[in-house]
Amino acid sequence: MIVVEVFRGKSVPEQRVEIVERKGVGHPDFICDAVMEAISIALSKEYLRRFGTVLHHNIDKGLLAAGRTIKRFGGGRVVKPMELIIGDRATFFVGRKEVPVKEIAIETAKRWFKRNLRFVDPERHLRYRVVLAEGSEELKDIFLRGGRTRGSNDTSAAVGYYPLSPTEEAVLQLEKFLNSKEFKKRYPETGEDIKIMGVRRENDLEITVAMPLLSRFINSEREYFERKEVIYEEMRSFLNKNFLQHFRIIKLFFNTLDTDARGLGGVYLSLLGTSAEDADSGQVGRGNRVNGLISINRPMGTEAAAGKNPVSHIGKIYNILSHRIAQQIYENVEGIKEVYVLLMNRIGVPVDAPVMANARVILQKGVSVGDIKREVEEIFEQEFSEINRLCMELAKGKHSVC
Repeated sequence: MIVVEVFRGKSVPEQRVEIVERKGVGHPDFICDAVMEAISIALSKEYLRRFGTVLHHNIDKGLLAAGRTIKRFGGGRVVKPMELIIGDRATFFVGRKEVPVKEIAIETAKRWFKRNLRFVDPERHLRYRVVLAEGSEELKDIFLRGGRTRGSNDTSAAVGYYPLSPTEEAVLQLEKFLNSKEFKKRYPETGEDIKIMGVRRENDLEITVAMPLLSRFINSEREYFERKEVIYEEMRSFLNKNFLQHFRIIKLFFNTLDTDARGLGGVYLSLLGTSAEDADSGQVGRGNRVNGLISINRPMGTEAAAGKNPVSHIGKIYNILSHRIAQQIYENVEGIKEVYVLLMNRIGVPVDAPVMANARVILQKGVSVGDIKREVEEIFEQEFSEINRLCMELAKGKHSVC
């Protein structure tokens, strides 16, 4: 069923207050989402290579338990490695053919750390515990049944929206800028564990950034605050150049727990670039939504998309698809200011036949829902007719989920 209706509230940019968060690539929660998703993709590719189809798995339960380090100005050492716990379910056997699930999971995790965190040695700084097991017979049987598409293996719902607000864009793009290869080349002393919170009051934006400096590059408390000031000015310049046209003023706050004259107790230093080294554990589902943001003013589903099966779990498929449909509606239907898409399905029902598909649109002045209803319905129909293509794209890692 497709329902198109008018959303009677204000669009997010018109609301008086807006709050937006993003966790960067080195944040423990981001790490868990990204690593579990990488393992799902690796398993999907192995299943496709060996058996021609994606088999039952959900690698969406994971925990990164913090380790322990000793830091000093100029360096430090790891005292206790971090521990990555990889869970939930996977297909280990097809007939008598065994799939090396545990080995694939560990090697994929190691490869992710090596590619994404410059100073984390996946052999020395991490321990790995794989707690994956076979799934239930009924859920595995979904993959043996006929049909053009898989049946949903859960009763679940998801919501997406478009377009992003200027506040959302500022938060998203600032983190990507700070974790870009170019920025790290110019400022190698900055860690990857970045958390950004944006708060807009009317037309004034405040951005708070937490980003550690790496102890190996900082030889004294004085040098820390000198480098911090340089980096602060770089961030302020980026925000003013790219986003000041959307706001009256932009205020920037950086590492606000810092206090001078307190030595190591008054500065945000990291040995490896992630707080998982000794300060903060991570968990799947606590990070960004699939569009890379945690936007408090927006409706959000509770499903963690990362690591879920890409061909049967609507907790993943619909999370991506709802944002995709919202963007298609906004970009292809005249007269729409903002759009929300809600998708829901029931376990066992094919993934291309949702029980409910709902578009809630904020319309431009003079436009009625009758003017746009049929065009919106056609976009839903088109996207669901091509859902197998989306599922294969997900299986091959062509869409980010964090």
